[in-house]
Amino acid sequence: MKKKVIELLKHKNKTVPILSFPSTQLLGISVNELISSAEMQLRGMQAIAEKFSVGASLNMMDLSVEAEAFGAKIRFYDDDIPAVEKGIIDDIADAENIVVPEVGAGRTSICIDGVKKAKEKITDIPVFCGVIGPYSLAGRIFDMTELMMECFDSPDEVRILLSKATEFTIRYIKAFKEIGADGVIMAEPAAGLLSPALAEEFSFPFVQQIFNEINSDDFIVCYHNCGNAAGDMLDMIGELNADIIHLGNAINIKKALEELPKDKIVMGNVNPVLFRTGTPDDITADVQKVFDECSMHENFMISTGCDVPAASKWENIEAYFKKVNELYA
Repeated sequence: MKKKVIELLKHKNKTVPILSFPSTQLLGISVNELISSAEMQLRGMQAIAEKFSVGASLNMMDLSVEAEAFGAKIRFYDDDIPAVEKGIIDDIADAENIVVPEVGAGRTSICIDGVKKAKEKITDIPVFCGVIGPYSLAGRIFDMTELMMECFDSPDEVRILLSKATEFTIRYIKAFKEIGADGVIMAEPAAGLLSPALAEEFSFPFVQQIFNEINSDDFIVCYHNCGNAAGDMLDMIGELNADIIHLGNAINIKKALEELPKDKIVMGNVNPVLFRTGTPDDITADVQKVFDECSMHENFMISTGCDVPAASKWENIEAYFKKVNELYA
């Protein structure tokens, strides 16, 4: 394992939940204000790092950023994360005409600058950037349902689209590396909606290409998949050139830990929805359940199964950290 990865494992009480958007509550700003300003992203990361004993600082898991750079229409909200309203092509045959944007297009420049500012201010823990995976990005550039159908009808054109998504993602992550980011969390949830056979053809080769390009001794690579079918793809997930596997709560993480390589950290998978809809007791019980099932594995670190919703109840977030600290005291 890399030195930075070993350091994470040494301090399991310093949990690494995917926690960024609730920082808006601490700052008294809207989600739209957070995503539109590098300074606000820095302040949000600082607020979380100062309030809780976290093992790493994350910028955001905003899965609309890269699609917007390609030209997709985005719908913005004050109290929720942005969503892709419409892609840039209506026919997969047009994939060949797509121009791969320059890094810095859309809000990618804001995200890069936010992480750069964070590296200057947050010096005691690793700072991670967040990106979307190639298949998930392709579905936002085109259309998620249509893309799945075209995997059968027009596989060559789908590969062209995926290659362009991959090319941009490599450049984007390298830009984060150049300004000092310690690692990346790649979210590829749409691949977890595919059959293992389709995922093997249309997701994992492109993810592996990206990881092979950007993985290095001083840079941590984390793969996140919260799709329902991800549990049927553990063999392929385990073969990825990643240091951390981050799994959603739809997956049997106990089974995943038994099957995934022991030299990779496996993180998950407290139900993130409970942070918004549940109570502190619900959170405490779910943390205990995940801990009881997984803590005997040395390569396990408890985390949230996905991004904690922006409108989560703050007492639930506090209950999560309190329980984790108690368990690892």
